[in-house]
Amino acid sequence: MAQKRVGIAGLGIMGSAIAPNLMQAGFDVIGYDPDPERVEAFKQAGGRAVPGVAALAKETDALISLLPSIKALEDIVSGPLGIVASQVTNLVLIECSTLPIAAKIKARDALAASGNTALDCPLSGTGAQAAVKDLGAYASGERDAYERVKSVIDGFCSEVHYTGEFGNGSKMKFVANLLVSIHNASTAEAFVLGMKAGLDPQDIQNVVAGGAGGSRMFDVRGPMMVEETYEPATMKVSIWQKDVSIIGDFARQVDCPVPLFAAAAQLYSAAMARGLADQDTAAICQVMEEMARVERDK
Repeated sequence: MAQKRVGIAGLGIMGSAIAPNLMQAGFDVIGYDPDPERVEAFKQAGGRAVPGVAALAKETDALISLLPSIKALEDIVSGPLGIVASQVTNLVLIECSTLPIAAKIKARDALAASGNTALDCPLSGTGAQAAVKDLGAYASGERDAYERVKSVIDGFCSEVHYTGEFGNGSKMKFVANLLVSIHNASTAEAFVLGMKAGLDPQDIQNVVAGGAGGSRMFDVRGPMMVEETYEPATMKVSIWQKDVSIIGDFARQVDCPVPLFAAAAQLYSAAMARGLADQDTAAICQVMEEMARVERDK
């Protein structure tokens, strides 16, 4: 795309992590978040903040949204200070949140009626991966709109996949997140079994990571489990619970059994029950250690 200004709606873990990569790629990055602390951190990183989404829409032709809920998406699209109310046209919303497809279709239709376009473009990766531009994007929607903003997506992702009609991106993300959920749980389970048997967790990490039993989640979250360090979170348990619920609902909608995913989901619920909502999802290792009565040497 010709212009070099990009808006970000939502400056949480992911939004704040991708912004510096876009700046490094040469974009003028403009951001909005209702949390003043997030806005201040964004400004300290070199971004330019505006007071609302309508202002974002008026200053750029491409707007990235990274949002925690359906309501947040509704607010930025159809709210009194949202994109539709701004009366802009020809905007492309790159919607990167993990939300139900029906909610994204509703937002797409509202934008289309106002002369704008939405892409369903969820991301694969953690906040830590986002910080080093190690994200995958699953883009779906109008091909012309995708081509217009592909350089923007390239600015904060290492891999970009165009998956076809609107909604396919989310379907692909659900598949990927199902695997993330299971791999994270299997990583924790493996560490706990090893520690229960008397193995040192660092030795487990060193030996298993390079073998057939390793995985991307073993590489990303294994070191957190070794160190028992779950903050700051790269993906909070509370946010992951939302994603788990969406995937479970989607599987039921298409009548697909997901027994391994269902088993893993119980561990995240147990983490919530133990007050670990703000910790990284790697903290399910702590949950399993309690279940197995593993006591580490301090």
